[in-house]
Amino acid sequence: MRFRRLFASVAIGALLTTPGIGTAQAAVPGVPSPSVAAAGTAGCGTAPGLASGNHTISSGGQNRSYILRVPANYDSSHPYRLFVGLHWRGGTANDVDSGGTDGYNWSYYGLRRLADTAGNTTIFVAPQGNGNGWANPGGQDVTFIDDLLRQLEAALCVDTSQVFAGGFSYGGAMSYALACARPTVFRAVAVYSGANLSGCSGGTQAVAYIGMHGIGDNVLPIASGRSLRDQFVRNNGCTPQNPPEPSSGSHTHIVTAYSGCRAGYPVVWAAFDGGHDPGPRDGCTCSGWQTWTSGEVWKFITQFDSSTPPSGSPVQVGVNYTLTAEHSGKLLDVSGVSTAAGALLQQWPATGGQNQQFDFLDSGDGYYRVRAHHSGLVLQVAGSGTGADISQQPDSGSAAQQWRVVDLGGGVVGLVNRMSGLTMDVWGASTADGARVSQWTATGGANQRFRVQRA
Repeated sequence: MRFRRLFASVAIGALLTTPGIGTAQAAVPGVPSPSVAAAGTAGCGTAPGLASGNHTISSGGQNRSYILRVPANYDSSHPYRLFVGLHWRGGTANDVDSGGTDGYNWSYYGLRRLADTAGNTTIFVAPQGNGNGWANPGGQDVTFIDDLLRQLEAALCVDTSQVFAGGFSYGGAMSYALACARPTVFRAVAVYSGANLSGCSGGTQAVAYIGMHGIGDNVLPIASGRSLRDQFVRNNGCTPQNPPEPSSGSHTHIVTAYSGCRAGYPVVWAAFDGGHDPGPRDGCTCSGWQTWTSGEVWKFITQFDSSTPPSGSPVQVGVNYTLTAEHSGKLLDVSGVSTAAGALLQQWPATGGQNQQFDFLDSGDGYYRVRAHHSGLVLQVAGSGTGADISQQPDSGSAAQQWRVVDLGGGVVGLVNRMSGLTMDVWGASTADGARVSQWTATGGANQRFRVQRA
C-alpha cells in the first residue's frame, strides 16, 4: 500500500512537533455550516453542478483543492450519502481517491468499492490538506470542510443527514476534530489510528463514532486512540468499559460495540494486533485492501436511517415551552411583547409572559416552525448569512421558518435553520438583558444551547 511508504518517510518527531498539533483550535466565526436536513440539498432536482475529478475552492483566503467522485448513473432526484475521506500525514487527496498501489480496491479506504457494490449509493470527496497534513491552525481546516460541503450541497443532491468523515493517522485526527466542531453536520466519523493532533473545538456533543487502533502502534500509541474513543463514550452516554484487545502475536482483531449508548449514537472500538496501519489483515503481519477495516466501517456508516432523526424529538407538537439560554439563564423572548410582524427575538429574564412561550409545528423531516404563543407568528431568519436577525412573521411554511431541533441531551437542544444551515445563537454570547438572538456557525457554545421546559 502506498500509504505505508509515504508515512514511513516522515519522521515521528516531525509529526508530533508540527505547528498547531495537539492544541485545541477555536472555530472561526463568520463561515456558515452546511445544513443538517434529512431532506436533500439545493442540488437536488437540477443538473449536477460538479463532476468527478479535481476541483479548487477558495477558503479563508487560500486556494484549496479536492477530488470528487460522483456515482455512476447519478440521479439528481435521489439524495446521496456523502463520505469525506481524509489523508494521512505525507499523503495526498490523490492517494485516498486512487487507492495508491492497491488501486480501486482501496479507494477511500475500500469504501468506494463497497458503495459501488451496494448500488452507487455514495458521493466521495477527498480534500487536500495544507503541507499534506491537517494542522488546522485557527480552525482553518474545519472552515475548509465547511466551505467544501456547502459547495457540494449546492451542486449535488446530498442527504445531509448522511454526511460522514474518516481518515487514517492525521486524517483520523482531522475526522475527530470535525466530530468535535461540527456535531450537527457529521452523522458519524471513522478514526483509523488517530490522536488529538488537529484540535477539538467543542467536543461535548454526541456523534456516532468508530475507532480502530493497533496495540503495537509506535507512531501514535493506542492510548491516544482510546482517549478519543472515551470522549465519545461519555458524550454518547455509553456505559464505560475497558473493551478486550488482542494479545501481541495473535494476529487477530477484536471489535466491541459499547452498550447503553443514546439511541442513534453508537460507539464501536476495534483493536488489532499490529502497528500504525489502516489496512491490517488477520493471520499475518501484512496489510492490504483485503483488510477487515473496510467492511467494519461500511457496516457502521450504513446502519443509519436517513428517513428519521437519530433519536426521538425532545419537543411535542401542541405543547408550549420556554427556551432558556444555557450561558445566561435568560429566556427567548419576543421584544416588547409585540404582536407585530417583524418584532425581533431577544433574551430576557423570565416574566411568565406568553411572549416567552413557544410551541412547535411539525414541518416534516425533523423540522418545526416555532410559534410565539402571544402572537401566533413564527420565528423566521432574515437571510442566509451569519448574524442574520430572527423575528416573528406570519406562517408561510418557508425554509427560513423551519428549524431542526437537535437533541443535545438533558432537556437541552440546538436549533438549526433549514434555509441556512446555521444555528440559533445569542449574539456574542452576551448575558445582557435584551441581547439579540441571531444565527451563526455551529460552535457548540452554551449561547447556542437552549433548555426546553413546559410552560
